[in-house]
Amino acid sequence: MDPLEIIRHHYPPGSRRYEILVRHSEQVAAKALTVAHRTAPGRVDQTFLYEAAMLHDIGIFLTHAPMLGCHGRSPYICHGFLGRRIVDQAGWPRHARVCECHIGTGISVADIKTAGLPLPGRDMQPDTLAEKIVAFADKFFSKNGAGNGGEKSVPQILAELERIGPDKVRTFQGWLVEFNGYE
Repeated sequence: MDPLEIIRHHYPPGSRRYEILVRHSEQVAAKALTVAHRTAPGRVDQTFLYEAAMLHDIGIFLTHAPMLGCHGRSPYICHGFLGRRIVDQAGWPRHARVCECHIGTGISVADIKTAGLPLPGRDMQPDTLAEKIVAFADKFFSKNGAGNGGEKSVPQILAELERIGPDKVRTFQGWLVEFNGYE
C-alpha cells in the first residue's frame, strides 16, 4: 500500500491542502514511529503504523476548513469518520479505523450526545496500541495552514485538551505514562 497514492487520488499534488496534509502526516508518522520504537519495540507493525499515520487526516478535504485549502460542506470535526469512509472504500479497514478514532483522545458516544456533535452515534475512541500511538503523536502537531507546524509541548497539549474536558486530559496523561513519559 502506498498512502501517498491514496492521498494523491483525493488531493491535487502541489495544492495548498496537499502540502499541508502531507507535511502534517509526515510529522505525525515520524513521531508515531519514534514513540513505537522507544516504548513498544516489536509490539506494533511499523509499516502499518506509518501508513495509518499518513492517512489519518485524509478526510479533511471534505470539511469546511478554508485556512487548510479545504472547501467541503461538513464541519471539521467530521474529518475522522469521513476519512474512515474513504480508506474503507480503498480496502484498508484497519487503517480506516485509525482515521476515525484519532481526533482529540477519541470521541465517545456520550461525547457525541452531550455536545450534540454531527457524528454517527458510535464509539470513536482508540483501542489498539497503534490507534493510541497515532492519536498521541497527532496531538503534537497542528495543521493551521500558517506553515509553522512546529512540535507542541506537553503543557500546550494539556491546555488544549482541558478546553474539551478533564477526561481528555486524563486520557492523554495516561498515554504519557503508557509511553514512558514520552515527550
